Amino acid sequence: MNACVSVQIEETKIGNGWANNSVNTVIFRQNAITTHQNYQFMAYYDENSKMVLAKRRLGDDNWEKHQTQYSGKTRDAHNAISIAIDGDGYLHVSWDHHDNELRYAVSKEALGLELSEKKEMTGEEENKVSYPQFFNLNQGNLLFLYRSGQSGRGSLIAKYYSTETNIWKTLHKNLIDGEGERNAYWQAYVDQDGTIHLSWVWRETWDVSTNHDIAYARSTDGGKTWEKSTGDKYELPITAKTAEYAWKVPQKSSLINQTSMTTDTEGNPYIASYWNEEGESATQFQVVYLKNRKWQKISTDFRTTSFNLGGGGTKKIPISRPEILVSSNNNTSPPTVYLLFRDEERDNKVSLANTELGGNKKWEVTDLTESSVGQWEPNLDKELFKKEEKLHIFVQKVTQIDGEGVAEEASTPVRILELNKLPVK
Repeated sequence: MNACVSVQIEETKIGNGWANNSVNTVIFRQNAITTHQNYQFMAYYDENSKMVLAKRRLGDDNWEKHQTQYSGKTRDAHNAISIAIDGDGYLHVSWDHHDNELRYAVSKEALGLELSEKKEMTGEEENKVSYPQFFNLNQGNLLFLYRSGQSGRGSLIAKYYSTETNIWKTLHKNLIDGEGERNAYWQAYVDQDGTIHLSWVWRETWDVSTNHDIAYARSTDGGKTWEKSTGDKYELPITAKTAEYAWKVPQKSSLINQTSMTTDTEGNPYIASYWNEEGESATQFQVVYLKNRKWQKISTDFRTTSFNLGGGGTKKIPISRPEILVSSNNNTSPPTVYLLFRDEERDNKVSLANTELGGNKKWEVTDLTESSVGQWEPNLDKELFKKEEKLHIFVQKVTQIDGEGVAEEASTPVRILELNKLPVK
């Protein structure tokens, strides 16, 4: 179903990027694009696997680009680039990771694109890094999360950067403990009040079919201590036995890992994923959320086909993992929930679904591109959306062959789609 609304979309092109797999567009990039004050920054690998940084003033179509001294092993789609800007305007970059030593650098000057030499953070647990992710905290500080270890037996590391000292410190060497039997695939979000919301699925082995359950934790003190949604304190590390479960999902349900989460203006968390629900004939996107201190779930209704996940490596899947957004509607009505995704049923276009939370209202879906983006997954400027509810999306058409395969395709344009007003029903 297409929404019966017109959506005004602006587009800017930055340069050509590596397109032989999805390394530039995997959803666990945190972030591909981000805003600090009036400047927007982004990063990607070019056709020669060199890391390119770019920036512009918001509202300007002209991007300043800089090809850095660093490259990535782009034939592995895990090896994405993640960026953040601290409160002093310095760009922090981590790239090219899949169970290897930390690769981290900082811009030489505020709002600059030239990077320092590679640095350590703390030197602790920095030899087996995967999925590096930055999160902006209050007062301009940063949180850095990554996995130490391998699929099925890894731990979640948490580090904290202070703009007052310009020093990283280790908060937790083992925030979520797989106990040598499993590991957590997480997503996180920092709300307007600075509370860190963290959710994850457990995986028992390298095989994606062993994903199960959605767990939750939050921190109100910058990641030092963690609690359940009830306010009960966790004794760290969190384990499968001690975790709070937002929703129970059995193994072999095609539950995907590393999706997204957000909050509403009251700080209630929303978690987006997809899995095969008993009684549903199609694989649907699912939204789990907290309301009145109770976990609830809504299933989308617009997909018509099903599939089953299994195996290892980066998968070629008929749908992307979804990004989730919540609009306050100026606090005058129930919030509107948005899912940003790509679906073979819609010819692999960039699509945006929305519904007003509450009742049994149907989802409306709007296609934001006229043509396919291949196996693209959504990345958006979360800092800009948090401040202004403007949706700026990193888009590139990419090809992903199942099981970490690599295509032989020409490079494709890296673009930013801009929706400065969201569609509503």
